[in-house]
Amino acid sequence: MSNTINRRDFIGQASCAAVGSTALLGTLSNLMISNSVLATSASNFTDYKALICFFLPGGNDSSNMLVPSGAAYQQYATIRSDLALPQSSLLPIAPINNVNRPLGLHPGMTGIKSLFDTGKLSFIANIGSLAKPTTLADFKNGSGVPYGVTSHSDQQEQWQTSLADTRAGLGWGGKISDFMVEANRASNISMNISVNGNNLFQVGNNVVPYTVNSNGAVALNGYDQNNLNPIHKAAIDSQLSQTYKNILENTYSKMKRNSLDAYEEFKSATGLPMPADTLGDGELGKSLRQIAKVINGRETLGVKRQVFYVQWGGWDFHDNVINNMATMMPIVSDAMKSFYDLMIAMGVENNVTLFQASEFGRSLTSNAAGSDHGWGGNTFVMGGAVKGGQVLGTYPDLFQGNPLDIDRGILIPTTSVDQLAAELALWMGVAKSDLPLIVPNISRFYNLAGTALPIGFMNSI
Repeated sequence: MSNTINRRDFIGQASCAAVGSTALLGTLSNLMISNSVLATSASNFTDYKALICFFLPGGNDSSNMLVPSGAAYQQYATIRSDLALPQSSLLPIAPINNVNRPLGLHPGMTGIKSLFDTGKLSFIANIGSLAKPTTLADFKNGSGVPYGVTSHSDQQEQWQTSLADTRAGLGWGGKISDFMVEANRASNISMNISVNGNNLFQVGNNVVPYTVNSNGAVALNGYDQNNLNPIHKAAIDSQLSQTYKNILENTYSKMKRNSLDAYEEFKSATGLPMPADTLGDGELGKSLRQIAKVINGRETLGVKRQVFYVQWGGWDFHDNVINNMATMMPIVSDAMKSFYDLMIAMGVENNVTLFQASEFGRSLTSNAAGSDHGWGGNTFVMGGAVKGGQVLGTYPDLFQGNPLDIDRGILIPTTSVDQLAAELALWMGVAKSDLPLIVPNISRFYNLAGTALPIGFMNSI
């Protein structure tokens, strides 16, 4: 296979130029995936798999999402003070991997509790971006500490690239897609689809996101068939029928024509009949429904592998944590349950895996009804292929001054984003020997020669 960018890839790269010069430079400087790697057995895939990154930008206060109960509750209540949830309000869970303490969920997470109890969702405790396994002594002497700890932009970048010790222009979702590109050659639509604008997670060397919104793809202004302007449409058609002597003008005209072709293909594929759902008409529900429509149209699109990105923002709670989470957490929980139920109705629950991420957890201490930027936090992974009902990683002791506390209950992660990325890459079909091309620092956290999974949340790979 040639590394020459084809028409579809060029359109995608041009439409996603807003990713920025950092992504472009990263792409130019990271052309390490060889022709032989890209010509992997991905072209022989007979099954379908979709990976969904569900990002909560702002920094989810996940210490109030997954909460200690029983004897350990008092430590939590002491350090959290006015941020502590009443123990009686917690939804109890019983992890099958026998975590060393009882735990409960935020009272608004009834849908997620149902998924956990039925083995379709697992939590990963105290996960975050790391350059290497890090102790408090390492942090104090600056040994291998990620750049920009507690910074929104830096930690978002690190979650989406897996690299905490260097800047990068490629995301690990994009690099997974580079390995899978041969499985989707029949499609004019990118393997990577973002429902919420540009993101670094999906940017690869050969694959970039096709960006839509919660209502679907967007055609050229004035050309949308739902709001047809005949005069404007005729002018565009005339323009696109021309052959221009200037190479830039000619290329631009072809890009617009191909963009319209892709729009029509996407619109057709996502217009197929769908099972009824309970996702509702809120922005998150509409975004997840749009992803479900794309998955439903996978055969029309001619795809075997897809990577999605969806985000739902507003989690930077420097005040009013209790009330804000009481409003927002049930929306997330109900959406997860409704989306999984829809995957069951579509018969693809075992083919779709969703992971939730946020740039960091937050300080355990209160700043008077709010919490500040943190580091390690708790997250979850959901799907029919997930070995659910577990709390993986190491759930930390929640007291100020513990061996992971860098200040005010900001905790050093004990599980790395690298491990999460590696396990999901393996599930998507990347060979273990190729993991360093996806997650360059993985050998610092995971024995590539061993038989265990990087974390252990997938049933089989």
